[in-house]
Amino acid sequence: MPSSHQLLPQNDPDDIERQVENKAASTPQATIVEDTISTRSKLTQLGFYFLCNVALTIYNKLILGKFPHPWLLTALHTGSASVGCYILRMRGAIPRTQLDWNDEIKLVALSVLFTVNIAISNVSLAMVSVPFHQIVRSTTPVVTVAAYRLLFGRSYSNETYLSLIPIVFGVGMTTYGEYYFTIVGFLLTFLGVILAAAKTIATNRIMTGSLKMSPLETLMRMSPLSFFQALFIAWVSGELSGAVGGAARGITNVSTVARDVAVQAATGGQGGQAGGQETSLLSLALALLGNGVLAFALNVTSFTANKAAGALTMTVCGNVKQCLTVLLGIVFFNVTVGFTNGLGMVVSLAGAAWYSVVELRAKAAPPPPK
Repeated sequence: MPSSHQLLPQNDPDDIERQVENKAASTPQATIVEDTISTRSKLTQLGFYFLCNVALTIYNKLILGKFPHPWLLTALHTGSASVGCYILRMRGAIPRTQLDWNDEIKLVALSVLFTVNIAISNVSLAMVSVPFHQIVRSTTPVVTVAAYRLLFGRSYSNETYLSLIPIVFGVGMTTYGEYYFTIVGFLLTFLGVILAAAKTIATNRIMTGSLKMSPLETLMRMSPLSFFQALFIAWVSGELSGAVGGAARGITNVSTVARDVAVQAATGGQGGQAGGQETSLLSLALALLGNGVLAFALNVTSFTANKAAGALTMTVCGNVKQCLTVLLGIVFFNVTVGFTNGLGMVVSLAGAAWYSVVELRAKAAPPPPK
């Protein structure tokens, strides 16, 4: 009975224990993808992410002054990502993974998480002061670490934990100002922190977990769902009707002024107001187009950097971006800051440098013996 003897080792307890050990040893390698990415690649991708993120933040501030419709702007961003990914898909740059219903539901849930995160942030901002909102949001890295520890059993070095302290407190000092909040506002703001951490972790898990989807495919599947959700909220909130009405009035005014100019020209009068209004509408359209293109670039770099650097590093980058935004506000918008705010920027950037050094040391350290 040779075959029965060959089957015996499969039921040997020693072999089963060995299989369990092999699975346990292989699981962290499968989940911690960022440890396999070179430092140069991480820094390059994070650099592009920073550049696009800060540029779009300033661009949005300028756009919202003439186009005060944040949900429609969000729909523009996600719609631009959908169009960009569709073009890349048609050119064969994005392979499509076969997914079952459970995976499709995960993606729908993640898209809803994206939209709800934005909605909660906007609602809570109306109930608390901006400095209070920023200082609570700065705790996102801490919540991310806690979530990884509780949900996935992943721990970090003591130096990593310590390096987060100056980053969080530095942002608090940078955004120091008049703190005002309601209990409901505080709860919603902190809920927004939890949702922001969950969104970043879930996105990373989609790309590094069992699905192992590429950043571009993840964006391709997520952006249309988020687009329709943002557009729906814009319709419910009245933004859509307001924007359509404003556009219709603008076109009507241009037509009316153009007719008057034509009459004046025929009767020997002068006029040039129509050209100015046409130029204004065209300028806004081109500005929105450029904003959408930049948003697509940011989405690509964001998803790519998330997969390469990890969710915690992305939340740390979000804190550093707040300081850089304030710094650029001083340069471009004549924002005045006090000594505490300036010191906070230094503390936060020093903490980010410390975090980077800790991460580099951890990557350069030899793996622990098995």
